[in-house]
Amino acid sequence: MKKITTLLSLLSIGFSVLMAQKPVTIEGSFAREKFAEVKLFKVVDGTSKPIATAQPNNKGKFGFQFFPEYEGLYMVGTGTNANPQGNYKFWLKSGDRLGIAINDTAYSLTGVSNSKENQVLTQWYKMAWLVEWKSVYFSRNQSTYVDFFPELDKLLPKAKAWLAAPKATGNKKFEAALKDIVNLDLAFFAVNFLNTPRSAHPDKEELPDYYSSVSVNSVFPTAQKAYDYPWGMRAFSTILMRDRIKSGEKPKTGLEGTKEVFALINNDTLKGDFALDQAAVIKDYGKYLEFKNGIEEYILTENQKQREFQINSALATLKPGDKGYEFKFEDKNGKTVAFSDLKGKVVLIDTWATWCGPCKVEIPHLKKLEEAMQGKDVAIVSISVDEEKDKDKWKQMIADQSLGGIQLFASGWSDITKYYKITGIPRFMVFDKDGKIVTVDAPRPSSPDLKPLLEKYL
Repeated sequence: MKKITTLLSLLSIGFSVLMAQKPVTIEGSFAREKFAEVKLFKVVDGTSKPIATAQPNNKGKFGFQFFPEYEGLYMVGTGTNANPQGNYKFWLKSGDRLGIAINDTAYSLTGVSNSKENQVLTQWYKMAWLVEWKSVYFSRNQSTYVDFFPELDKLLPKAKAWLAAPKATGNKKFEAALKDIVNLDLAFFAVNFLNTPRSAHPDKEELPDYYSSVSVNSVFPTAQKAYDYPWGMRAFSTILMRDRIKSGEKPKTGLEGTKEVFALINNDTLKGDFALDQAAVIKDYGKYLEFKNGIEEYILTENQKQREFQINSALATLKPGDKGYEFKFEDKNGKTVAFSDLKGKVVLIDTWATWCGPCKVEIPHLKKLEEAMQGKDVAIVSISVDEEKDKDKWKQMIADQSLGGIQLFASGWSDITKYYKITGIPRFMVFDKDGKIVTVDAPRPSSPDLKPLLEKYL
């Protein structure tokens, strides 16, 4: 017997947790003539992120084994993270086994080890299959509203009755989430149908009553409902677009238009997601900074902050007069120091590390410069890019070398190095009293040119 090609994807989430966990095992096969690469996806803030890929063997068999980062929805299929065609939802937790067979337009469970959760989820999948197929597989089916709306109307009462019946999975978390999964599926299939190419489109009067109940605030009263669903952000954007059409407002662009749309969204976190989508199309850095100032209060989650940073750093020209990056790092005593705390002073930033020979060469010169600037509105900030494991070594060197100024720890090559595109150290940068860039490649303290440059901006 030929060996089945199996891809092991071991997700590292902490050794102690892994020791207590059991892996999820997925055994799959193709029930069709043509085989394809299969991906395993996790759900991250309402989007599908591929975490492993498997190539089927010559008999169409494939598999995955991995330690799940969370209990909840994952996806397996031949689609992509941007296209729902060919991807199927499963509820996975530690120790689960999943057996599936994939044909041209659907999947079926195989074997006898599938969890009760996935047996229930597959019941729903089979019940909703025709509506999903007509909505999602539009390029193959060319379904129109004439045949789609009757199927949607038939499914709605069936779904309600099915949800009301006991499921007896023994998993309270899954059973609590099942209602959201079903309701999100219904909303997603309904709006996705209207927003994909069709040969005929309905008038407003021909829409089923169900559409009047679908709005951003009814479907997504919290951001988490969007974040836990594989197509959550796609559904959010599509439903919001329909809300905007229903409002009758003429769309406006820029910050003004974004704030008008905020009135249609109750949840602040989702306002931030919408605002970042708008920010991503801005090409001018000055306009971006103006836009950012107007929406910054809605950038709340770590993922949103990272998205904003990526947009910002990609647009930043790093030319004189541009606003400096708002970093926040801890000093040697554990106190957080932000770049904005230094406003009113000319700022010299030194990025360095304890292992860096050229950085050490500059230390005596930096001390002399600090002494020369004593009593003046100059802040000398040294930011270490040592790794977290070397933090004690960094503290010891500060003590041994009697390092002055403001000593901050960035825990490795953090956002500040990415923002300023720093690939080698030491790197010295100068900012004026308003926090604007003078130069991001200043002379080193050993150069006679640095001191006059600082004095010029006092």
